[in-house]
Amino acid sequence: MTQPIHSLSITVYCASSQRSPQMYLDVAAELGQLMALRGHALVYGGGNIGLMGALAQAALAEGGKVTGVILTEFLDKGYGQDGLDMYAVDDMRSRKQGLDERGDAYITLPGGFGTFEEVLEVLSLKQLGFHSKPIVFVNTNGYFDGLLQQFERGFDEALIHEKYRDLYTAVTTPQDALDFIEQTLTAG
Repeated sequence: MTQPIHSLSITVYCASSQRSPQMYLDVAAELGQLMALRGHALVYGGGNIGLMGALAQAALAEGGKVTGVILTEFLDKGYGQDGLDMYAVDDMRSRKQGLDERGDAYITLPGGFGTFEEVLEVLSLKQLGFHSKPIVFVNTNGYFDGLLQQFERGFDEALIHEKYRDLYTAVTTPQDALDFIEQTLTAG
């Protein structure tokens, strides 16, 4: 595995649920490990449970640089991952802004309402021209099939303009996600 031309900071959105299926925990751990091995910094929600915990712990185990942006309330309750650069904020808007601004690209793993909200916001911001960063869905086990089908319906019914088809990509593995981001950001 070759190192990229330069290290990237990649924001990852994913679940913090303690009930996450093992296949999703495994994919999160694989992504964290690959990011560290490729020299990329992980930016994420700062949690120590669910996919968030698996992701960060795997990156840290490989000596990766990890930054968390977490609500002070969650940190006070013990949900923050140890061993990383942590930024505590008081509200969700500040948290999302901290995650958005620190990433050169975005990867979305399976998650709940918060994960959907986070990735849809960066998609909207990209559509409006506020950034041009890659956005990748890791569609493990078809988790995002319904959302991707909804996007297709939006295109089919002309509620989303065809020129926005390239706002995001969907892949099936963490390696594919990182390959896409590296190729996109080093192509220039």
